[in-house]
Amino acid sequence: MNPVPHAVQDRPGEGGRRSGPRAGDAGPIVVVGNGMAGSRFVTDLRRRDPHVPVTVFGAEPQQPYNRILLSNVLAGVARPEQIGLVEASWYAEHRVDARLGVAVTRIDRKARVVHAADGSVTPYGTLVLATGSTAVVPPLKGAEDGLPAGALPFRTLEDCRKILELAGAADRAVVVGGGLLGIEAARGLAGRGLPVTVVHQAGHLMERQLDPGAGKVLARTLDRLGVRVRLQAAVRALRTEGEGEERRVVGVELDTGEFLPAELVILACGVRPQVRLARAAGLAVERGIVVDEMLRSVTDPAVRAIGECSQYGRTVYGLVAPAWQQATVLADLLSGADRGARFTGARQITRLKAAGVELAAMGDSRLGDEDPQVEVVQFSDPARGTYKKVVVREDRLVGAILLGETGTAGTLAQLYDRAAPLPSNRLGLLFPGLDGGMGDSPARLPDAATVCHCNNVSKGQIRACWRQGARSAGEVAERTRAGTGCGTCRDAVEDIVRRLNEQQEAVPAG
Repeated sequence: MNPVPHAVQDRPGEGGRRSGPRAGDAGPIVVVGNGMAGSRFVTDLRRRDPHVPVTVFGAEPQQPYNRILLSNVLAGVARPEQIGLVEASWYAEHRVDARLGVAVTRIDRKARVVHAADGSVTPYGTLVLATGSTAVVPPLKGAEDGLPAGALPFRTLEDCRKILELAGAADRAVVVGGGLLGIEAARGLAGRGLPVTVVHQAGHLMERQLDPGAGKVLARTLDRLGVRVRLQAAVRALRTEGEGEERRVVGVELDTGEFLPAELVILACGVRPQVRLARAAGLAVERGIVVDEMLRSVTDPAVRAIGECSQYGRTVYGLVAPAWQQATVLADLLSGADRGARFTGARQITRLKAAGVELAAMGDSRLGDEDPQVEVVQFSDPARGTYKKVVVREDRLVGAILLGETGTAGTLAQLYDRAAPLPSNRLGLLFPGLDGGMGDSPARLPDAATVCHCNNVSKGQIRACWRQGARSAGEVAERTRAGTGCGTCRDAVEDIVRRLNEQQEAVPAG
């Protein structure tokens, strides 16, 4: 999808385009990063090759967890132990050397070893960088010597634990940033009864995914849920009290001079790829670590990069679905399970499903009909918190927003993914039941349709699991991982399995 501006010369044993890697060619594999991309790669690799030596370093001390579900922990609808990706015993059972809580400090590409904070030196045949991204902390007055107590980012499980501890003693909270993460944090805190104000510099919320109309409806919905929104406002300073270790935040000062009191300030100001190790090792780094379609560094094919730290073409993918797709491609390549596996880009679909807020956005959703080549169909009902919009060019879906009522999200995602021709009745794209045969039930999707976008699971794979004996959405999830990412497809998986069960029951015995 994205052209790659660099090239890597294939080397013997490296798995070039023509021959592809064979099982065992990768040598001992060292993975730096045990987040959603790194842990998925390790589990996928072990499914394909139970023998290749694997060592994984994770800077965080706990088992890998589903970062998408941190907002559920914040809202109190999930416990930290419920969002884990693997059991603690998994590593030993699968002969993976897991160094949890141990950060890698240096890569020696010439010697092909990594140096870690515990003093260890670990050799590799193939190095996989899955270092993810870090939260952006803007240079604010009052934070020159580090963030005061009560002010912190929302990025990790430890951040989440600290926020929950502070929220119990806070009377008010301010969230700096009205993007996806900021809204999730604000909704989670409001769900606990804490008054929250979101301060956002842009003219509407989630401006990277939404147009102004959708942003306005979203702000109105949040207001009903106890979240106040301040747009076109910037925080210039954190106001604090106390000195030294006793210094803590008491509110924020806006660029207008206004003061917003708060005992809890969450910084949701975006993330940046964590590329310090790669840059220090002399690898090509732009926004992320530049890789080719086999996820190899364009500088050194013994080094691979996946997830939020990697850059393919001009794109750094910040969502889980592309990261997991990259992990699967790399596991196929390094195990030899699929020598032709390639990552050629991914379409990004943003989903938000917090209590009281449902949102799906994809593609060029901010386009308007001022372009004569673009057709826009939209519906807005701010009082009910509903906004729907599809953007069509040359009879193909190029963008969409569904806010408040997302019944056609699965169908739109399929049309967007496959660049398929659209039905003549455009209203069916917005309203279930008006589709002229497209179907408002996931059970009516074609087998090739992707149901779980996080894990790239198709309707056909779910049907195959059912034929092999899976009779519940939970059993399908165990075999395919469908529904274990953001969770928005669980209803669809349940509907498909339920319809298949009903069809079996309807077949007369004889």
